[in-house]
Amino acid sequence: MFFPANHVHTVDKCSQGHPLSDSDCEKRQDITRNSTVHRVDIDAVAGWLGSYGGEDSTSDISRGLFAGTVGVQRLLKLFDKHKIKATWFIPGHTLETFPEDCAAIRDKDHEIGLHGYSHENPADMTIEQQRDVLDKTYKMLTEFCGKPPKGSVAPWWETSREGAELLLSYGIEYDHSMSHEDCQMYWLRTGDSWTKIDYSKKAEEWMKPLVKGETTGIVEIPANWYIDDLPPMMFIKKAPNSHGWVSAKDVEQLWMDHFDYFYREHDEFVFPMTIHPDVSGRPHVLLMHERIIEHINKHEGVEWVTMGEMSDEFKKKNSPPEGALMPATREEVDEMLKKQQK
Repeated sequence: MFFPANHVHTVDKCSQGHPLSDSDCEKRQDITRNSTVHRVDIDAVAGWLGSYGGEDSTSDISRGLFAGTVGVQRLLKLFDKHKIKATWFIPGHTLETFPEDCAAIRDKDHEIGLHGYSHENPADMTIEQQRDVLDKTYKMLTEFCGKPPKGSVAPWWETSREGAELLLSYGIEYDHSMSHEDCQMYWLRTGDSWTKIDYSKKAEEWMKPLVKGETTGIVEIPANWYIDDLPPMMFIKKAPNSHGWVSAKDVEQLWMDHFDYFYREHDEFVFPMTIHPDVSGRPHVLLMHERIIEHINKHEGVEWVTMGEMSDEFKKKNSPPEGALMPATREEVDEMLKKQQK
């Protein structure tokens, strides 16, 4: 998801006619900082290799080539027009396949984060495979950007039980793969466990509640399938109930309804929109984004920021719970990488 980093606006909702009580107005003059971001996943060819079922289709691979070139350039033009700085999550395969297009993203000062190598599913991988993918892509992005990535998105929003521990070991500051909330950031928890139903056993053996794991110092920026362009507007031959011909205006209304509700009900919220050049690089969806941007810009107190800026703002206002599992420091990560070279 991505969007521009403009200056902060504040608004007194009491004076704007919002439904707040007099006591609420007296307590806080309601100074808000509501953050909106577009998160771009450049799945391109990698998406067809790892998730979409098109790895043996020359036609589907061709669609990935469109995304990595034409789609990316159209989105860059959109962001330039509206002075938006976005957060782009780039798989390693995309970075190595489309180096010039990825360099254009970097050179325009957009944020770049981790998104696997071939859009592989972490839940299907061994811990060694997961570590190898993270190690390679972390080093690739660090070299490419001149600084280590701050954030990560699990491909297909599928993570593993070991996923958070691996992110912690590489000092990753924020994640955008989970959905405990839909418009509020929170500290990522890892190690939750639950009992699946097994009808071959007595009911008492599986009638058990979810057991919560440990809280970490990784900021979770919530993921939301209902504010994602791909499920309704990208045709995937091997996906059940795949769409692709849903009207962009229907999706636009759905997204605007989310934003309007959050704006009405919350003093502070985040509004991360997930988009892909495969989808949002198409003309009808680009026009949808222009209308959404114009709609959001009519609201006071809203700031377009990158996900890194969202995470930094959350950490300024909130401390991790006592005993939280903290990300490795930059020095600790550098020491770990040096040991690998020996």
